Amino acid sequence: MEVKLWNDKREREMYDSFADLFAIIKATEKLEKAYVRDIISPIEYETECQKLITHFKTLSSTLKDIVPSIERFHETYKMDCPAALNRLVTSGVPATIEHRVAAAMSATTSASSVAECVQNFITAMDSLKLNMVAVDQVHPLLSDLSASLNKLTILPPDFEGKVKMREWIARLSKMGAADELSEQQARQLHFDLESSYNSFMAALPTAGT
Repeated sequence: MEVKLWNDKREREMYDSFADLFAIIKATEKLEKAYVRDIISPIEYETECQKLITHFKTLSSTLKDIVPSIERFHETYKMDCPAALNRLVTSGVPATIEHRVAAAMSATTSASSVAECVQNFITAMDSLKLNMVAVDQVHPLLSDLSASLNKLTILPPDFEGKVKMREWIARLSKMGAADELSEQQARQLHFDLESSYNSFMAALPTAGT
């Protein structure tokens, strides 16, 4: 006799989401251990870690009413993934970025401000990849990014990211909330975000400077 874990489609989707969350946490734990043991290069680690963090944020946001505590979920299913919890819940950015943030620490630069910029860049780029192109979806993300960039005194007023975000915010402000970016506009915005992100990472002081 077949035993069903769910009674309807909604319950089935919930259990599927639980399985996805479980898999993301387990995969992150393995990735963290692989990085610590030098089994994976820093570049590969950062790319994969950013993907997992993005998927985790999207999924945990969707499940927030059903799974209000990721720590409780972790404990309930006896997962034993402390490194994953630290990376996904506590830190929110890859270890490689944490290291660069630490190197960028100065009297005028806080690690939390740099981490906030990184998170806002990644969130904005990933949202476009998920086809979130309505003005009322894009505008808040770019506003948050612009605000976090303006907090960093190490970035000049004419820093590429600051200028481009101001231009995009001004452009979006002239559109209606329900309007959507065209495919060409979304592609250009993603290009500008990626270019600005690379410039931002390059602008961070390295250790010893």
